[in-house]
Amino acid sequence: MDRRNFIRNAIAATAGVPSGSAASPAAATSKMIGIQVGAVSFADEGVEKVLDEFQQDASINTLFVATFTYGRGIAGRQVPGQPLPDHGKQAYDTDTFKGGSYTRTHPEYYRDTVLQNLRAPDLGEFDVLASVLPSARKRGMKTICWFEDVWSRDVPNVAQAQEKQLDGQNAGTLCFNNPNYRNWLLGTVEDYTRSWEIDGIMWGSERHGAFSNMTRGVNPGGVTCFCPFCERKARERGIDVARARAGFRALGEFTRGGKRPVDGYYVTLWRLMLRYPELLAWENLWHDSLRETYAAIYAKVKSIKPGVGVGWHIWHQNSFSPIYRAEQDLTELAKYSDFLKMVMYHNCGGERLAGYIGQVGRTIYGDVPAQELLDFHYRVLDYQGEKPMADLAKAGLSSDYVYREAKRARAALAGAKTQLWPGIDIDIPTAATSSKSTPGGTHDAVLAAFRGGADGVILSRKWSEMKVGNLKGAGAAIRQVLA
Repeated sequence: MDRRNFIRNAIAATAGVPSGSAASPAAATSKMIGIQVGAVSFADEGVEKVLDEFQQDASINTLFVATFTYGRGIAGRQVPGQPLPDHGKQAYDTDTFKGGSYTRTHPEYYRDTVLQNLRAPDLGEFDVLASVLPSARKRGMKTICWFEDVWSRDVPNVAQAQEKQLDGQNAGTLCFNNPNYRNWLLGTVEDYTRSWEIDGIMWGSERHGAFSNMTRGVNPGGVTCFCPFCERKARERGIDVARARAGFRALGEFTRGGKRPVDGYYVTLWRLMLRYPELLAWENLWHDSLRETYAAIYAKVKSIKPGVGVGWHIWHQNSFSPIYRAEQDLTELAKYSDFLKMVMYHNCGGERLAGYIGQVGRTIYGDVPAQELLDFHYRVLDYQGEKPMADLAKAGLSSDYVYREAKRARAALAGAKTQLWPGIDIDIPTAATSSKSTPGGTHDAVLAAFRGGADGVILSRKWSEMKVGNLKGAGAAIRQVLA
């Protein structure tokens, strides 16, 4: 058997397609082939042209439309300073990008929050859902509202929903235990579900709790959340708030001290955790609050339209930090998840992993040389065979990393109804000397995801930064899977 037939048969077996036979049209549509796309792409290029490109080049059947964000990760044109892609307007939107809601909102769903009237001004009256949904329906394409936990300090009344830092200042992030934010999130998904004929909702929060942040060297005074709502919740759990604050101040002195402790970094970390068990209790409180938010969003949507799918974008940190991975218990998440987008960005992953090793190598693992620390992470995360530290950012992670991550997630979700949809990166910006996407690399990553047991893939982060050739590379792999 030659290599091509071996790969095809292996993927067919994982996908439930009989080896040696072509998949039926029904089997082909059973695989979710998605792409993340912002409103500006439709406004710049035209809805029909964009959808034509998606279907012709990559057999896309599901649109993850960025409906709300104040960040450039999923909305706006290309990040300023990065090369413009070979489609769309050949100009940056530095002067016009603001963020907010890219579809109209309905006031009746936001009565219980001070966060109101957040329509994005970037594109005038252009409404991404009103513009895209009819065309997508005609083509048999599904539409999922994709919004994220990224805010601007300029939002009216946002201070009333923000987290409180250890130093008492307001953070730029919003608190899951604050009723204003919780009610905005629930109002938003109710608005999407009742106002539009959508097929699903995906929300993502790329944040850490205070303990994880401090192990990466974040300014101790800036960690969160210590607002009245979180402190009250902590007391209800029997956590001593004063000791928690003292513990984080002590941890901050350790991580930012600039001098090796007498007993070394790792031993000192454990001494602090034993002396202040409130450190991990506070970290768990923060992540429990995030999981409770997931569950509340899921319940709200299902109470309105049970057929609307609900799932979550699980941050790339899951591939780097053993602590963060421990906090992402897929067995628990599956209870309130129709699907999970597990980020498996192989190309930019090398640069990001190298950055993470640099961060923790200055704090909790300060006595471990960088290459040894990387090898340790490869071992405990099961990424043997990836590049050494000197070549990691330049080479990126391999398609084997995608396969291992997909296989691990599929095993963790065994027996659950939850679909696994890995996020595959295409042209996510990296430094000039770091790895860049190629058609071949993208092709191999998509194949690896399906070989690992994925039910679909989400091409990420956004169409407005992708090159056409790399989308076609993904499409070539997708056609192999669906053949």
